[in-house]
Amino acid sequence: MTALFRAGERVRVRRGFPPGHCRTPWYCRGHVGVIERLCGEFGNPEQLAYALSGEPRRPLYRVRFRQGEMWPRYAGPADDTIEIEIYEHWLEQADA
Repeated sequence: MTALFRAGERVRVRRGFPPGHCRTPWYCRGHVGVIERLCGEFGNPEQLAYALSGEPRRPLYRVRFRQGEMWPRYAGPADDTIEIEIYEHWLEQADA
């Protein structure tokens, strides 16, 4: 599988709320971040949780978000960030 995104690209986390096991934290869904790096390809954890094969393997990215954009009441420094590892099927190209 070829990775769709590269370091430095802006992406949005999908707002899905599927039933069952989900590896993507709810608090980052719908938010825009920047790809920090590609971590590699791994089995899909949403399938592995149910003893399925996890195939095809999925690209996993580390995505950086500004904390002030994720949490509007965040009182820390404006340049504080949080990094979250998110599978490609949860990401989409962000509007420029």
